[in-house]
Amino acid sequence: MSTPTFTDTIDENHADAIERATADLAIEHWIDGRSSADGETFETVDPAVADPITTVARGDADDIDSAVAAARSAFDEEWRETTPQERSQYVHEWTAELRDHLDELTLLESLDTGKPLAYARDELTEALEQFEYYAAVAQAHEGSQLPQGADNHVYTRSEPYGVAGQILPWNYPLSLFGWKTGAALSAGNTVVCKPSEEAPLSITRAAQLSENILPDGVLNVVNGYGEEAGAALTDHAGVDKLSFTGSVPVGREVMAAGADQITPVTLELGGKSPYVVFPDADIEQAAETSASGIFYNTGQSCDACSRILVHEDVHDEFVDAFVETAEAWEPGDPLADGTTMGPLTFDDQHEKVSNYVDVGREEGAELILGGDGSAGIESDDGYFFEPTVFDDVDNDMRIAQEEIFGPVQCIITFADYEEAIELANDVEYGLASGVATQDASTAHRAAAEIEAGSVWINEYHGGGVGIPFGGYKASGIGRECGKDTLDEYTRTKSVNVALDDPLS
Repeated sequence: MSTPTFTDTIDENHADAIERATADLAIEHWIDGRSSADGETFETVDPAVADPITTVARGDADDIDSAVAAARSAFDEEWRETTPQERSQYVHEWTAELRDHLDELTLLESLDTGKPLAYARDELTEALEQFEYYAAVAQAHEGSQLPQGADNHVYTRSEPYGVAGQILPWNYPLSLFGWKTGAALSAGNTVVCKPSEEAPLSITRAAQLSENILPDGVLNVVNGYGEEAGAALTDHAGVDKLSFTGSVPVGREVMAAGADQITPVTLELGGKSPYVVFPDADIEQAAETSASGIFYNTGQSCDACSRILVHEDVHDEFVDAFVETAEAWEPGDPLADGTTMGPLTFDDQHEKVSNYVDVGREEGAELILGGDGSAGIESDDGYFFEPTVFDDVDNDMRIAQEEIFGPVQCIITFADYEEAIELANDVEYGLASGVATQDASTAHRAAAEIEAGSVWINEYHGGGVGIPFGGYKASGIGRECGKDTLDEYTRTKSVNVALDDPLS
């Protein structure tokens, strides 16, 4: 009997996992507290084996109309009158139900996106913490009394917008569901959510688990394509607040749609984030940190550390350390223990990353690691891509300016502090950044001068529950993850009461 190959093993693992995950599972829309589907469907695909997982309801403008109507009715008739304490109880109860189904949700997200199981579980755990965080801090989201003299009593109220429309990405589906929906619901809004067509499973299942916990219509999910369901949501006159995470081109479309309706918009868009390695840095730590920053989630992160700016005096030492670290990020079966890199999430993304590697070669950058679109895996299936590193990159090159969204690193050399900051800021994006230095003055000065919403010193992906996250420049508008996010989902009303003279 022959020994099973990697391909045989991964195919068997995923066939069994898909069967377990989809037993008795229907991925339809979730509207007004129940599943709904009466039209077309599409398939969502397991990127590790390129096989279908299940069919998904394909929503359109009519489904969005139904979801917005349900959300409006729930807001007007019940949700807007709930107290922060009552909403907190609802959200905590729902979160407890989600936690009871964490294994199920983790498997669905891993199959749908290609994430290693351990990483998917950690991300979903943080998503639940986001729900709990917003449920707690919303109870302290208060107005203020403004001193205006003895004849007036002036105070402010923070009131929810009403119906919040949310369009979520495919790279961190349930995590960003926690960011957006946790804040919107806790602030007193109802929600209509459109997951990405590339990864709809975990969000839809999470909505189903709200049955008999959240009041009907408070949370609604419509699946489908961006040009159908997504566009209908952003254009809808019944939506009072929009939030979108995704690419800059689509973000511009969402912002334009919001402008037409005078609808406030939160945007978390792309990035081309720098990691600046100064000559006094701990080189081994900097290499490990920046490698994690680009290869985690197979480089499919808006805040991925996709440009390393390294001082010329330590360039060679750093490159050696970085390549050694990068080689340890080996693609493999996301369902297997110890896997650090799964596949890219869908076929078009694999093609895009492959094309950028060709662009880098053509531009004259030196490919010093990787570049293999099959990642050395002997299979025609699956969208695996190995860690890839370009050295001698000029910051004007396309691979240094454009978001690749894959495990491709660009190493750029600088001569002094001023050039480092100039290079760091010389992109249209400003989402995240990192600095490696042992000098406190350099760290704080760079943090002040780098144009990015997050600056992480001697670490990367340094966000978390309660820490505001968002971009400068083309990377977006607004903040998520922190208590400031509640301001994104509420509006301030000023109340001015004229006071008569006291009765004698």
